[in-house]
Amino acid sequence: MIPCQARLRKICSVAVFLSFMAGTAAAAAAPDSTALVVTASNAAANQLLVFDSQGNLIQTIPTQGQGGAGGNAGGIEAKGKLVAVVNFGSKSVSVFQRDDNAFHLKQVIPTASSPLSVAFGTDHFYILGTATVESHRMFGSTISSGADGVVALLKGDGSSAQVGVLPGQLIITEKSNVVETVNLLSDGAVSGVATSVMNIPGNVNTPFGLITRDNDAYVTIAHADEISLVRNGDVLTTTSSGTQHSPCWLTLVGPFLYSSNSPSLSISRFAVYGQKIVQDAAIAAQLNGAPTDIASADKLLAVIDSNNQTSHLSIFSVDEDGNLTLRSAVVLASANGVAVVSDEE
Repeated sequence: MIPCQARLRKICSVAVFLSFMAGTAAAAAAPDSTALVVTASNAAANQLLVFDSQGNLIQTIPTQGQGGAGGNAGGIEAKGKLVAVVNFGSKSVSVFQRDDNAFHLKQVIPTASSPLSVAFGTDHFYILGTATVESHRMFGSTISSGADGVVALLKGDGSSAQVGVLPGQLIITEKSNVVETVNLLSDGAVSGVATSVMNIPGNVNTPFGLITRDNDAYVTIAHADEISLVRNGDVLTTTSSGTQHSPCWLTLVGPFLYSSNSPSLSISRFAVYGQKIVQDAAIAAQLNGAPTDIASADKLLAVIDSNNQTSHLSIFSVDEDGNLTLRSAVVLASANGVAVVSDEE
């Protein structure tokens, strides 16, 4: 987390926009996508910041909670028209609902431990904290404020990085060298005890981000410069990130897996199929700072990055070949998490 909270009021009242990279077209007056991109200020008075697909700040809404998260991904997640935001400092999660091009605060959910990452399941909502993971039943667009299951993490030492949903279980990373699963009951509630994934590489060094699809979970082993495929609680294959160091956070767009590489200030593209993870482009895009989260939807890919002074929100278009074209790069005082919110249910 970047200690820039003192600048929040100035930044939230006026968004300072960077010019596009050389070779990109100027933004149209009206966005050509109805998708919205959201991040959180992560300040003491946390706020949801809403941008259109061209990077224009269109709404700022208090979460009624305190920021303070860092070193995690999935601090903001979207499902349909719902967006969930972690409030690390106040041990709560705020849930917003989209109506046309605006959001309203729907509810604030207390958590068992300070939240760092969230994920939506079919009819449950999951919250990863510093010491626990918990489940909350969903009733349509409303989430139960009380947990129907809480499970202690294997380490629970505050190094939690991200949670993802797989059939019948959750997968979780803790940066203190743990990749673990937690089983789900038939109704989707967490149950039992956390279990370490099998066959983790012997050189495991700081698991960070993950992304899930069907039975597969792709997990970064950041400080070993590797990405692993986990299926059914077992690491099936591990691929090097090549010339790009510390692949931290991941997103999937069709057959392409994108890693944001913090010290290399870059995004890499991999082709994924079966048990294969094949690097397709070592540098698919360059960033202004060290990336801290990445997300995609509706042919858009968004990244939050930071340097020692500021954060940046970069929004890219993704074409059918997986090529990234920068649409905008916005300067922020600080930020945690990013999600792309479709206008479709």
